[in-house]
Amino acid sequence: MSSPADDTPADQPRNAQNEAAADLAGNIAAPRAPLVQRKARLSLIWLVPVVAAVIGLSMLVHAWLSEGPEITITFQSAAGLEAGKTPVKYKDVVVGNVKTIKLSADSTRVIVTVALAKSAETLARTDTRFWVVRPRIGAGGVSGIDTLLSGAYIGVDKGTATTAATAFGGLETPPTVINGMPGKTFLIRADDLGSLDIGSPVYFRRIQVGRVASYKLDADGHGVSLRVFIDAPYDRFVGASTRFWNASGVDVSLGADGLKLKTQSMAVIVAGGIAFSSTAVGSEAPAAADTTFTLASDQEAAMAPPDGPAQHIMLRFNQSVRGLRVGAPVEFSGFSLGRVVSVEMDYDPATHHFPAIVNIDVYPSRMGRVLNSHAITTLPAPESSADEQQRAPHFLATMVAHGLRAQVRSANLLTGQLYIALDFVPNAPKVAFDINARPLVLPTVSGSFDKLQEQLASIVAKVDRMPLESIARNLDGSLGELKTTLQQVNGQLLPEGQRTMQQARQSFSDASRVLAEDSPLQQNLGQTLSELQRTARSMRTLTDLLERHPEVLLRGRPASMPPTPAPASGAHPEPASLEPK
Repeated sequence: MSSPADDTPADQPRNAQNEAAADLAGNIAAPRAPLVQRKARLSLIWLVPVVAAVIGLSMLVHAWLSEGPEITITFQSAAGLEAGKTPVKYKDVVVGNVKTIKLSADSTRVIVTVALAKSAETLARTDTRFWVVRPRIGAGGVSGIDTLLSGAYIGVDKGTATTAATAFGGLETPPTVINGMPGKTFLIRADDLGSLDIGSPVYFRRIQVGRVASYKLDADGHGVSLRVFIDAPYDRFVGASTRFWNASGVDVSLGADGLKLKTQSMAVIVAGGIAFSSTAVGSEAPAAADTTFTLASDQEAAMAPPDGPAQHIMLRFNQSVRGLRVGAPVEFSGFSLGRVVSVEMDYDPATHHFPAIVNIDVYPSRMGRVLNSHAITTLPAPESSADEQQRAPHFLATMVAHGLRAQVRSANLLTGQLYIALDFVPNAPKVAFDINARPLVLPTVSGSFDKLQEQLASIVAKVDRMPLESIARNLDGSLGELKTTLQQVNGQLLPEGQRTMQQARQSFSDASRVLAEDSPLQQNLGQTLSELQRTARSMRTLTDLLERHPEVLLRGRPASMPPTPAPASGAHPEPASLEPK
């Protein structure tokens, strides 16, 4: 008998019919449970976790694919930084986020872990620079104002190296020059830094065209090297003849043409700055990047012609040189030829004195065409004609023979500053001058200030020898007699003089009244003068008549003669005709 499990699906309807037929045949059996056929189905509720799992897996894969490298940045402090919130920006685009902040092992610095985006993995180069952008106020201006609302963030300056790195040292101040900026960097050598600093402006014709990028002390400690960045297109104005000078602070000079005040801008007075110019702007090729220049102290020194090689000369003074400082000028006929490089003390065992040794550097090229004049070219040729340095000793020998001497003179009576003057001294005694000595030794004479002191001392000595006490006693007696005389003058002569003056004043008043125009004397005098004029006129008429008719004195005036009219003043009357009509 086959089991129900052995029945095929085709036999199942037939079995059901057989059972139904048996029931109908009267074989009444107990009721049986109905057979229910079920099909296996998957519930829709299971789709929710499956979809969630797929989404989560895709998110994990996407996060893994988009995750960039993790780097560490070391700062001195974590001011403004916050784990999980502070972004990392490159060109104002968020390229990462601060993940953790912790102290270093020695607790001196802060280590910030940054997770960079996959697209920013090329930023992690060995020369990439990181810094914290926050509000800063300094002499160079105000920066980072936008972070007052958005909060601080870490700025990035992508490096140019090809090797990757994961550990970096953060900058405490933002860099002044960002990689990729158009322009050139130049190296400037200076004696000292002065008031310059990173970010100090660089000016060309009073327009800011660059800034100081960095500075460092030279390895030998004799100077400072500065790197300045000149923005394009202004970098083309820097050529081989360009001169740089320190334009910091205010340049005040008082000369024959008045007071001069020079400065670039108010920012230069506070933060310092550099200016440059050239004698051949636009006519020379631009200088290559990293060209080295020298920083002059001011514009006048920078634009001065080249000094050429210096001639070292030693001076020996048997006098005090208090007030003479290193750097004091050396002048010849009012022109600056050099400067003092050292002042030392010496000992003379013969006189047991301590003379002063002053070493100076003189630049013969400052004399210009004088060195090429006929008076020098006709000097005996030096041992080596190729050595131009020998021309100056020969020239000095000629001038020393004509009385050239070195003198210490006062440059300012208020400050007591001194300078070296090279001048011709009349009737100077002859001295030997060795043109082969190194350094050259130039003869000296006492300064004019020392002569003035000697003259003052001589005057004081003469005054000390004068009998001042006896002179004072005689002067007291003379003053007593003068006092008595003055008393007599005040008691007698002055009252008499006053009375005389009053009488003279009265006389002058009477004379003024007499000579007044409306006075009787003036009127009488006028009438008298009028009578005299009429009398003179009558006499002149009579004289003229007698000159023409002298017979009138004997015969009298004929009746037929017309009366002679009175002549006008200043005119002679015409004589009447005596011919009978």
